[in-house]
Amino acid sequence: MVEVKNLTMRFANQLLFENVNLKLVRGQRYGLIGANGAGKSTFLKILSNEIEASSGEVVFDEGLRIAVLRQDQFAFENYTIKDAVMCANKRLYEALKEKEKLYMSEEFTDEINERLSELEMICAEEDPNYDCEVRCEKILSSLKIKDFDALMSTLKSADKFKVLLAQVLFLGADVLFLDEPTNNLDLEAISWLENELLRHEGTLVVISHDRHFLNKICTRILDVDFKQIRDFAGNYDDWYMASTLLAKQAELKRDKALKEKEELENFIRRFSANASKAKQATSRAKALEKLEFEEIKISTRRDPSIVFRTNREIGNEILEFKEISKTYDKKLFSNLNLKIEKNDKIALIGANGVGKSTLAKIIMNEINPDNGNVHLGATMELGYFPQDTSNIINENLKLYEWLMSEKFKDLDEIRKCLGRMLFSGSEQEKMAANLSGGEKHRLMLSRLMLEKPNFLILDEPDNHLDLESIIALGEALYNFKGVALCISHDRELISSFANRIWELKDGELLDFRGSYEEFLGEKNG
Repeated sequence: MVEVKNLTMRFANQLLFENVNLKLVRGQRYGLIGANGAGKSTFLKILSNEIEASSGEVVFDEGLRIAVLRQDQFAFENYTIKDAVMCANKRLYEALKEKEKLYMSEEFTDEINERLSELEMICAEEDPNYDCEVRCEKILSSLKIKDFDALMSTLKSADKFKVLLAQVLFLGADVLFLDEPTNNLDLEAISWLENELLRHEGTLVVISHDRHFLNKICTRILDVDFKQIRDFAGNYDDWYMASTLLAKQAELKRDKALKEKEELENFIRRFSANASKAKQATSRAKALEKLEFEEIKISTRRDPSIVFRTNREIGNEILEFKEISKTYDKKLFSNLNLKIEKNDKIALIGANGVGKSTLAKIIMNEINPDNGNVHLGATMELGYFPQDTSNIINENLKLYEWLMSEKFKDLDEIRKCLGRMLFSGSEQEKMAANLSGGEKHRLMLSRLMLEKPNFLILDEPDNHLDLESIIALGEALYNFKGVALCISHDRELISSFANRIWELKDGELLDFRGSYEEFLGEKNG
């Protein structure tokens, strides 16, 4: 068990949370939720002893093995992939490496044999089934990483993160602390991770902006809000209903108290000078003094207002692929013949690296297909949200300056748009280049709202967004009067808007007309 006692955390003059008391017990899987900046990651870092709280303490039962998902993807550059995973168990890893070195000795002295016996005992204690290498390779294979002996430095950033995740799962820890474990994972890998975590018998605390993931694995929710951390039973949807009910009850209680106050004040005002009623008026005055009014607490959660409008009506021709193909190191797709029609809201799904972003860039004319052509209707105006916004939002311009262009010169409208995307007056003075990942994504969405295209091409726009923003994005896409193609691994987002599914797999594109639930039903049926 992990016990949190009277925990308070401040940064300068900002209070994140105070006097938090929690017991995190074995067999429970806790989802840690809250608005960006509320203190989720800070609380997880306090739990994992990465930073100290302002006051209070975290107490662990003795002998617990703890694993933390690290974010430093470059910490193991000179390790092989397998070694980077296995070094999670430092005692076992060092024993195996020393054994390996001793077995390379030219002669086996009594001293070496004695040391080998000691090392063998360590290996037996840490790996009683002698299956550590098999377990390591199985986890990596499930995450689609095959060359176990390659150096970490050869991997892409997304795959390095997968190795860090494999490292945590390999340890078989009693307590798992995971911050955004679904980042960089495709739908298949997320599903695999869910099943792994459902089998975890210890204590789990996880931060995620994937609502489906939280609903699938969580047995309890820790909500960081109102400068507190409240513990709710159930998954994310259960928390949503319970927290909404609590807020409504608090509002009704306050309304009742205000009504009672008004009635008491009216009675006192009418009868305080009346001798026959003076005693009753005095009694009412005492009752008024005792009346308590709970302050309505302000939530740190804020819902952005995402609304996509169009400048131009869509004609009969939208977009058509004719025999297009693309190959890099491997064939991504070949001889694609597809036609997008009015009112299509397409979710483009598939494993990482199958060519989803490439297809989006071909539509945007950023890269050319190897053969075939793309016909775009004359009335179509494209709005593009690239997967990597850091190369686009990198200028030392204030937010409203970054959005201004030949097309958008109305400063008042730009500021209003930024406000709808939760950039207050002072925040609009920030330099665009200094924004966080989530802020850059909200800025990109602001630009699309101002551009008013009738065809949206969105490449993983939900990355770095909080749950409230992802829900708002899904509603905006559903209500959009134009055509949309969105690449995403977020199942709740896909379910909220898509009426057509494109799945890229093994060089082929499956075109399914219907919702994501219908697609899954047919695929699994």
